[in-house]
Amino acid sequence: MKQTLKIIAVSALATAALIKAVPALSEPVPAELNVSVVRTGDLNLSTGEGQRRLQQRLVTAAHAVCDGASAADLRAQNAERQCRDEVLAAARSRVGEIVADKKGGSIILAANK
Repeated sequence: MKQTLKIIAVSALATAALIKAVPALSEPVPAELNVSVVRTGDLNLSTGEGQRRLQQRLVTAAHAVCDGASAADLRAQNAERQCRDEVLAAARSRVGEIVADKKGGSIILAANK
């Protein structure tokens, strides 16, 4: 009987030690990635109106992937503004390729949260 209790106690301690160690052994959780796809196939990018509508879509998508901070958190608001600027710059660099291709396409905007 004593031998059985010792085995149960040792098994319980070993299980508890493993359960406690699992979070320490796990990999860090990557930051959340927000993604937005801006489609251009329905726009005539050779016109000013088409270009203007694309810019509106890009700005809206940049807000979608970067925004979310509290209005009271000035640092987070500044980080959001910087995120939007970086995301828009990367997206706008793709606009020239899509206009030159004349087939339309999609522009993917992504940012870590």
